[in-house]
Amino acid sequence: MTDQADYAARFLALHHADHILLMPNAWDLGSAKLLASLGFPALATTSSGFAATLGRLDYGIERDEAIAHAETLAAATDLPVSADLENGFADEPEGVAETMRLAVDAGLAGCSVEDYTGRAEDPIYPIEAATERVAAAAEAAHAGPGRLVLTARAENYLHGRPDLADTIRRLEAFQEAGADVLYAPGLRDVADIRSVVTALDRPVNVLAVKGVPTVPELEELGVKRVSVGGAFAFAALGAVVEAAKELGELGTYGYLELARAGGQAARAAFAD
Repeated sequence: MTDQADYAARFLALHHADHILLMPNAWDLGSAKLLASLGFPALATTSSGFAATLGRLDYGIERDEAIAHAETLAAATDLPVSADLENGFADEPEGVAETMRLAVDAGLAGCSVEDYTGRAEDPIYPIEAATERVAAAAEAAHAGPGRLVLTARAENYLHGRPDLADTIRRLEAFQEAGADVLYAPGLRDVADIRSVVTALDRPVNVLAVKGVPTVPELEELGVKRVSVGGAFAFAALGAVVEAAKELGELGTYGYLELARAGGQAARAAFAD
């Protein structure tokens, strides 16, 4: 537990440093080691990227699978690791709290909990229920010797509800409920991001998606953390698709140049 507490303290401190935290999302043990070798100070997991390694879509994994995966990545390097734990794999606050306790036991420095229900017909928890869930998560995350850094996510923009006012209300409520970091994935507009940052007193994470301002611009806006979600994992899959198409359709081997660069990076990252 001392190691977990140390990792959590390091992770929290990174959110209050003078410079923005760039936190890529690893999808397996090898990608965690590779990203660590490139100098990033912290890593995250990705639910969609991990699901893809199992031949499944996002939200197709169970809690025990997610925790075991996160534990593997947490042990892979000496960096703090924050896990994408979806909606806590539970509707009720106590179930979410139990997921937080499992995250601490797994050696994680942090994790996230979102207000997405997992149900397409009713995708977002009512704000009262969502806030109760964050409060239960925060109590469990902060109960032990190590302060698991809790990120609370407002998912409106990922599920067809681009309501900035409601998103800010949710993030403010999550802040009051004890979240350490606030996150509304899907925000792109400079004015919207500025409004979110200005409304809150806790560090804000932004998801790097098409149309989002550059990292220097986000830092100027006061954003404290940038993550990539499943983008790196699917970029890797995209490279496989392009290589396979070249081989199958053209019969050429241009992909070997990218393979050479990848092989060199792997040998450097995995040498120990």
